[in-house]
Amino acid sequence: MVNQIARPARAGPAGNGNLAVLRNQALCRGLMVDLEDAAMRISALTAQAVPWKNGGGVTRELAVHEQDGHMVWRVSLADITRNGPFSAFPGLARIHCVTEGAGHSLSNEGTRLEARPLQPLCFDGGVDLECRLRAGPCKAFNVIYDPAQVTAEPKVLADGIVPDTEGPQMLFVVSGILDVAGIDRLGPGEGIVTQSAAGAVITGGGTVIQVRILPV
Repeated sequence: MVNQIARPARAGPAGNGNLAVLRNQALCRGLMVDLEDAAMRISALTAQAVPWKNGGGVTRELAVHEQDGHMVWRVSLADITRNGPFSAFPGLARIHCVTEGAGHSLSNEGTRLEARPLQPLCFDGGVDLECRLRAGPCKAFNVIYDPAQVTAEPKVLADGIVPDTEGPQMLFVVSGILDVAGIDRLGPGEGIVTQSAAGAVITGGGTVIQVRILPV
């Protein structure tokens, strides 16, 4: 298993980033948490919002994991406010899930992807794509990861007991409440990075995005 060391993170310009920029941003994150021993709380409510260079939105970076000086994965929440180019991250893979708003399309001459609410898109992060909003601004939960080191499996969960899956994973609350043993109740915009979802329960008509991180 990959030794997962994660840390809370400030926002980075996901709309115009590259691997070197993300690496530099990750060097100055605060408390490191060893996920073998503890869960780390993340929050888009307190994360710094950083504008994209193209003015098309802002990103709130929630957590970053590095190994041997290289970024393995990054979790963020983006506000997409207007049409424009989507960032390319050569060598990385992406999960993109609209959490608020009607979503958008991502396209180039040979590809068209439809980002719809609560329907995770998994795609090559190195592809140049143009974003076109469907009906106004939207928010999206994003995971960028190195497919040479890990795979990432997204799932959208509704009210009830969270599946008892073990291994590194993120739980992000879109709506309702997430109760996690040993942690205060989590509301919309909050979540955890943890080694186990055992005992977690979604209530209040809630929706939670779960992303499992597995070694290749």
